[in-house]
Amino acid sequence: MADPKGFLRYERADRPKRPRGERTRDWREVYADVDPGERDRAVATQAARCMDCGIPFCHSGSAGCPLGNLIPEWNDLVRRSDWFGAAARLHATNNFPEFTGKLCPAPCEAACVLAISPESGGAVAIKRVEEAIAAHAWEAGFVAPQQAASATGRSVAVVGSGPAGLAAAQQLTRAGHDVTVFERDDRLGGLLRYGIPEFKMEKQVLDRRLAQLREEGTTFVTSCEAGVDVTVEELRERFDAVVLAVGALRGRDDSVTPGRELSGIHLAMEHLVAANRECEGDGPAEVHAEGKHVVVIGGGDTGADCYGTAIRQGAVSVTQLDRYPRPPSTRDDERSPWPTWPYVLRTYPVHEEAGERRFAVAVQRFVGDDDGRVREIELREVEVRRDPETGRREVVPTGEHVERLPADLVLLAIGFEGVEPMPLLDDLGLSLTKRGTVSCGADWQTQADGVFVCGDAHRGASLVVWAVAEGRSAAKAVDEYLMGDSDLPAPVHPTALPLAV
Repeated sequence: MADPKGFLRYERADRPKRPRGERTRDWREVYADVDPGERDRAVATQAARCMDCGIPFCHSGSAGCPLGNLIPEWNDLVRRSDWFGAAARLHATNNFPEFTGKLCPAPCEAACVLAISPESGGAVAIKRVEEAIAAHAWEAGFVAPQQAASATGRSVAVVGSGPAGLAAAQQLTRAGHDVTVFERDDRLGGLLRYGIPEFKMEKQVLDRRLAQLREEGTTFVTSCEAGVDVTVEELRERFDAVVLAVGALRGRDDSVTPGRELSGIHLAMEHLVAANRECEGDGPAEVHAEGKHVVVIGGGDTGADCYGTAIRQGAVSVTQLDRYPRPPSTRDDERSPWPTWPYVLRTYPVHEEAGERRFAVAVQRFVGDDDGRVREIELREVEVRRDPETGRREVVPTGEHVERLPADLVLLAIGFEGVEPMPLLDDLGLSLTKRGTVSCGADWQTQADGVFVCGDAHRGASLVVWAVAEGRSAAKAVDEYLMGDSDLPAPVHPTALPLAV
């Protein structure tokens, strides 16, 4: 087993970052390039902090990792410098550990036994270990295409090339099915391509994995909207099953704040997609922060992505607004006891770079100039209350003072409302739930025979690790539908939810 006193001997250490003044001048990842040997030695020390718990909540599907990543096992393999074994155990449960290692907020660390008390020195740096295993595996040539033993003669269409669609496609291709992925954008990857900024995950990481899928036999068709460029009738005729992994990209808008109609106010994805396209070489972004006072409304991951993007584009100032109070720096055991996801202040690397975060505030009015462009916002301190009768949340001002902030560019990062309207769903006869998602049965199959759903399209906007888990699980259901049974893994059930209070 792992060193039982490792967490006492070694302090937790996260991956080192590049200097702030350096990383804000380019689009490369924020973390420092470290010699692979030095990286491996440091990570082996971090892995030695794992206690190999009798009940490892870190890979519990309800509290920690929905993929069921075998974390204590690969921690011990890394501790003993068995990188090949560690890579094999990591890939046994996760198609794309380099994606999750960079992008997942790590509920596994929140559920780590060492996260119970600050006196333990903090959770094992699981995310850092995972990313290092994936990097070592690619560098050493451990990652190779896995060809199917034989062809089944069955064909599957996967609609959408985000993490859920790619996971489903890879699993089904390896099972011997003929898989074609349809992507309406001009490049593959979904939000991995156009939603995640380059400084969080350089797109060469995505392209490298896509090349593996192609070598395994998965076919990709870009600039093709299913239901339009290829009709439902054609899908039915050509394929034995269809997997919907179309995401939940309908951004939540602000329909009540006066002045919303002013130009210069955009949904977050309008900013992020344009910035990513510029990084891909498609020309200057239409929504750009250079020389502007930028206000980001929304305190979550998407807001942080806009925040860091605006800094790199040369914004004069960046202010992120959150209507909720500033969260505590440590877990409140009454509000979010271990091993649930803790309600704490989350500081992303971009927040260390520049700008300001404001809490318990909300925009009262957007103010424009004579040309109809936003120029400032009126801000008030607020409190979010829940109506005891309806259960709805209300944002209530707590004072009369109105503060004015300059704002040449306002980005609304206030969440997503589900799947976008699309002819594909209409022609399949599928309606959306109240949450804006596509429902399914216990076998991941929608009300349309032979049509399955996974990822954000089913769950709503969620974590990359849940998308991969759902893609893997839906693949097993499709394999069973086509072949009668399946040996593919299914880490989550369609009704699975993270543990919460």
